[in-house]
Amino acid sequence: MVFGGFEKREVRHNIRRHLSCIRRAAIMIACKRHLFNIPRDIIYMNTAYMSPLLNSVSQAIEDGSNLKSQPWRIKISHFFDEVDKARYLFSQLINTEPCNIAIIPSTSYGIETAAKNLKTKKNSEILILENQFPSNVYPWQRLAKNKGIRIKMVSRLPKCTLTESVVTSIHDSTVIVAIPNVLWTTGELIELPTVRKKCDEVNASLVLDLTQSAGAIQTDFKEIKPDFAVVSNYKWMLGPYSTGFLFAAPQYHEGQPLEEGWIIRKNSKNFSNLIEYIDDYHNGATRYDVGERANFSLNPGVIAALEQLKSWGIKNIEETLRSRNLWLAKKLEGLGLEVLNESIRSSHFLSARLPSDSNSTLLSTLERKNIYLSQRGDSLRITPHLWNSTEDFDTLISELSTAL
Repeated sequence: MVFGGFEKREVRHNIRRHLSCIRRAAIMIACKRHLFNIPRDIIYMNTAYMSPLLNSVSQAIEDGSNLKSQPWRIKISHFFDEVDKARYLFSQLINTEPCNIAIIPSTSYGIETAAKNLKTKKNSEILILENQFPSNVYPWQRLAKNKGIRIKMVSRLPKCTLTESVVTSIHDSTVIVAIPNVLWTTGELIELPTVRKKCDEVNASLVLDLTQSAGAIQTDFKEIKPDFAVVSNYKWMLGPYSTGFLFAAPQYHEGQPLEEGWIIRKNSKNFSNLIEYIDDYHNGATRYDVGERANFSLNPGVIAALEQLKSWGIKNIEETLRSRNLWLAKKLEGLGLEVLNESIRSSHFLSARLPSDSNSTLLSTLERKNIYLSQRGDSLRITPHLWNSTEDFDTLISELSTAL
């Protein structure tokens, strides 16, 4: 992990970033703790692990569960309308069409769907990151083994950003590039349009796991143009566990789903004639929907979370978290911690390398003070959100100063 250097590049990057912020004219969002069920004495800065649920999301899930407790109230429309609403709301957040979105339960489900539908060739290779999240690794290992092709793990090259390292590693034998937007251990950012451009040059497919970025930073699929992309909802999307979305580009809308469910078939709304078996699927990426996608309890919560994200605005969330993390990064550096350089990290994600002689029980020490963070390797992973107040940040710095 590199925490220093890149001085000239950093200056140019920061100038572009700040000018971009001015052009976007983002609105800073005040602390939204009152919208969450977080006791006053709890300081939770671990969104990269799992977000709390909004009160509105919890209520929507409760209402959905109450509906299921009285199944005579469930109509045919309940199997379709909420799913399509969630599909539409998510498509707006990432700037694509609803027909490109499938409903999935997990990252691994979506990545396996991509692996099942992408073509490979002899002597080709799949490019992934070193220390990438396992759900975006194991399906590619299986594919490589079954097809007799190679896996190439990319680590940061000397004096290069992670983006530069990825682009440099893509060559004519690269058939699939399967990466995140933000590395889950450190918050290092990969510039996806740059990677897409290099993929186009060698005719490689781009598959993305955006679980650690979607909902927190602006994501434009018209610009990024992934082949497949997966998002699990339980982190930055502020949604319930076991829910997520899969993007499939139009050229894959005739592909093979993981399941052969009835609800993804044409005429599936005609419950009285489901035994008239139909080969044809609904149009678009719907064929990749998970079975029992009409989760009457969780889908209302997904919708409530999406509506709140849309109300705040992703660019407003991004710039609010960027501003707060800039302040926090300076305070962490003041404690002697090495913070990942702003020019190469994402706006919503802080990684702070711990000194070699730091407290080995640091996390548990902080938890006794009701402060919740993560540690990945030799670094703290600090991922606050809109529920965190100025007082939270002050308390964190004060407690770290004595706990290290």
